Amino acid sequence: MIRLNCDLGESYGRWQLADEAAVMPTIDMANIACGFHAGDPLTLSRTLRLAKAHGVAVGAHPGYPDLLGFGRRSIPLSSEELRSLFLYQIGALRALAWAEGIELEYVKPHGALYNDMMCNEGIFLTLVEALADYDPSLKLMILASATAERYAKLAEKRGIGLLREFFADRAYTESCELMPRSETGAVLHDPEAVLKQVQRAVEEGVVLTPSGARIPVEFETICVHGDNPEAVELTRSIHRLLHPEPSA
Repeated sequence: MIRLNCDLGESYGRWQLADEAAVMPTIDMANIACGFHAGDPLTLSRTLRLAKAHGVAVGAHPGYPDLLGFGRRSIPLSSEELRSLFLYQIGALRALAWAEGIELEYVKPHGALYNDMMCNEGIFLTLVEALADYDPSLKLMILASATAERYAKLAEKRGIGLLREFFADRAYTESCELMPRSETGAVLHDPEAVLKQVQRAVEEGVVLTPSGARIPVEFETICVHGDNPEAVELTRSIHRLLHPEPSA
């Protein structure tokens, strides 16, 4: 079964990004920020309680220490630095989750760290090895791209399972990578266009690029960004597509 995930817990103090109370009932998995790219301890605790109330699976969403750039800027780090940064954030969120009686199920790197992981095998292996040493039961979420098959074999050697992810509200390139946010049209805002992209991916197993190419894609989960202004409408529509009401 394909599950819908959303990046949440990314508000900070008085700055509120997503209507989490409206989004949470419509998703299956919540990727919760860990305080380095967004989120604060009180926000994270509230998001965790919402997830528990709605039976939503919880994953850690660690990123680079970049509050000003929302974690969307790469920061060069040694493997040792990255490992510590990664585990520190997962451990912090897990402490808050345990206090609410919740177990983490997976980890999804955020923003630039996610992109760097997908184009730099060394970074990917650092994260995989960190998870293997910390808790190999935690799965690592990656982009459903041409790289995914090779990454799955590398992760399997270290006892780590992967979750392949498709982005509902992002445009794709011919190599099945995400179009850079710096390019026009990289983020899809029209709910109808997003729903068509998801329906095509779910029913036909392909994504249509801006040039019209049909690229095969296989995935276990679909993401809608919580900071997308249309997040509530999008998650509701996609939830209905993935979980249709039984016929009378």
